[in-house]
Amino acid sequence: GVTHVIPVAEGYVIGSSIKHIPLAGRTITQFIQQLHRERGEKMPPSMSLDIAKRIKETYSYVCPDLVKEYRKYEANPEKWFKTYEGHNPSRNQDFTVDVGYERFLGPEIFFNPEIFSSDFLTPLPEVVDTCVQSTPIDCRRGLYKNVVLSGGSTMFKDFGRRLQRDLKSRTKKRQQRSEELTGGQYKSRPIEVKVISH
Repeated sequence: GVTHVIPVAEGYVIGSSIKHIPLAGRTITQFIQQLHRERGEKMPPSMSLDIAKRIKETYSYVCPDLVKEYRKYEANPEKWFKTYEGHNPSRNQDFTVDVGYERFLGPEIFFNPEIFSSDFLTPLPEVVDTCVQSTPIDCRRGLYKNVVLSGGSTMFKDFGRRLQRDLKSRTKKRQQRSEELTGGQYKSRPIEVKVISH
């Protein structure tokens, strides 16, 4: 799958600035499937992709901080770990799958893609930022305050909040750096970053 970042200013698509990344819902499903294999979960091999997809759709969410999230799970496993119950029709057997860290690790590949693959290492907030920065300068502020998420994996709980926080952080650092380079002579107006979820 592919995730597209398409800048639209005053009703027109800025085609030269369109960006895309080779990460999407299917990538998350494959990652969750891989985590189950590594953990040695007992499930029918023919159903493993479908089970990973159902777990992704039912239990996954975006966390603000990976380390804190791990600690939260370790401190209170009864609250955060879940159990997926399934049925294997070919053998007429029921089975259970433990659902743990993959709840937040799955969607995390948009923000830290290196945890899944070394082929693509650019996080989504950086792609969005690069996309906006490649548009005409008079469009940029308008684009930053109207980042619209549409469908697919952007529907994970807190996806928009995390993207907004990471984008804000990138724009703030860039402004601070430019102020340092001018010796503090020029202070620019803070950039408003707003992510809107459908």
